[in-house]
Amino acid sequence: MELEGRGAGGVAGGPAAGPGRSPGESALLDGWLQRGVGRGAGGGEAGACRPPVRQDADSGPDYEALPAGATVTTHMVAGAVAGILEHCVMYPIDCVKTRMQSLQPDPAARYRNVLEALWRIIRTEGLWRPMRGLNVTATGAGPAHALYFACYEKLKKTLSDVIHPGGNSHIANGAAGCVATLLHDAAMNPVEVVKQRMQMYNSPYHRVTDCVRAVWQNEGAGAFYRSYTTQLTMNVPFQAIHFMTYEFLQEHFNPQRRYNPSSHVLSGACAGAVAAAATTPLDVCKTLLNTQESLALNSHITGHITGMASAFRTVYQVGGVTAYFRGVQARVIYQIPSTAIAWSVYEFFKYLITKRQEEWRAGK
Repeated sequence: MELEGRGAGGVAGGPAAGPGRSPGESALLDGWLQRGVGRGAGGGEAGACRPPVRQDADSGPDYEALPAGATVTTHMVAGAVAGILEHCVMYPIDCVKTRMQSLQPDPAARYRNVLEALWRIIRTEGLWRPMRGLNVTATGAGPAHALYFACYEKLKKTLSDVIHPGGNSHIANGAAGCVATLLHDAAMNPVEVVKQRMQMYNSPYHRVTDCVRAVWQNEGAGAFYRSYTTQLTMNVPFQAIHFMTYEFLQEHFNPQRRYNPSSHVLSGACAGAVAAAATTPLDVCKTLLNTQESLALNSHITGHITGMASAFRTVYQVGGVTAYFRGVQARVIYQIPSTAIAWSVYEFFKYLITKRQEEWRAGK
């Protein structure tokens, strides 16, 4: 291509300008000019000779670095959708977990593993039996997870700016997860009480309203929060481990913090498995407090089990040390896909809503 002899205005003149240029050269140069790359800072030949720089139109925004678009409302909506889907998809496994944590199960409700338990429940009690209580769980999971993720995101950013300005702090992640758990469990604890009583073998409750009415009349309003301190004792370390593990894995699998579904699924699954296994003993005690399992009560004490210390003591009296790990297989199997679903759905909807908000603002 013959570009000699043109001054600063030669290229700006378009493809018709400049002696000795063939039509093909003019067309090529015209294409460069239309893409805005045909001129340098001064419009001279250095810019004219530079080939066009390819812009990747599909490269999305730096997803985690969109604080202006990722509003509290965005976090709440994405969190609510993630929570509902997580609990609905994994509800049959949750039913099995509740039964396998029973301290003295009925002979007809002794299961060797998760798949066998699920098959026997469906075969002997009906196809929809593992889904009993799903409606109240979905109703509670939406607002609980909306508060949970919104609080986590806000505190994570605030604490990270204080502890490690401009960077990511594992301490901030863990602390934000712990505080978010306080709100989540306050909304979810009554739901857990109703749900687990409906999941138990030979449960007398077929409708949510029947269970709520019976608990309220027989045990009082306090029964819906009897396991709250135990649930917090379990979920605070669970969420601290969970969030710190998730953020740690994200630093390795997704260091640019872009929307990356595979990294969200893998990080979420690993974080859930580690946290679930570590906190199983507390989950067993929580289940006992929620269900007030009649056989365990009749065997050792009279009245209701109240408080974490009483629950720990009862579990040990009934089954020894191994009883603290009842249902650990079901709990880990439940948490791996559960947290993977929660994080992948949450990150997807947060990304989608943020992107739509940015596009809407740009179009105004």
